[in-house]
Amino acid sequence: MNKIKDLNSDLILKCRENDPNAQMKLYDRYCEAMFRTAYNFVKQEDVAQDIMQESFISAYKNMDSFNGESSFGSWLKRIVINRSLDWLKKKKIEMVRIAGEDIAVEEDQEDWSVAQNTKIDLIYECIDLLPVKYKNVLKLFLLEGYDHKEISQILQITEVSSRSQLLRGKKKLKELIKSASDGERYQRNA
Repeated sequence: MNKIKDLNSDLILKCRENDPNAQMKLYDRYCEAMFRTAYNFVKQEDVAQDIMQESFISAYKNMDSFNGESSFGSWLKRIVINRSLDWLKKKKIEMVRIAGEDIAVEEDQEDWSVAQNTKIDLIYECIDLLPVKYKNVLKLFLLEGYDHKEISQILQITEVSSRSQLLRGKKKLKELIKSASDGERYQRNA
């Protein structure tokens, strides 16, 4: 067994022994963050709650596969994201895969910052308006902090596709935010 280098190492060792107190402590430590992660994908509180619960159960059952190469939180988040994406697939939300295509990766030279007075809720609403292929890459990259290699593994696309979808998604997101912000200004002036 690899030595676990994690702040939660004592709890993890106890969880491997099916200690319910240790399991509850890990749950309390991570439940809110894992709920937010699931909710970012499924946008339904009850479904996000179920996904979070199922992810913890899966993590506890498979604790021996946690090798400590990453933090427990990162390992658990991967489980939550995979379960969220599985739920989306089951609901027949089309996951777009680009297979066998050569895609030119565009250079990311634009400024992607938004006006300081842009509300975070508006950004989330605009992300949800994006096509699924852009939305999932954007959420994984911007909200969850995954790199293109990890995104390619999670979504089963190439790293080139991940980069391309991210750049195109950012452009569409910027347009949506600008349109929404212009509309808000227009409504205030009317």
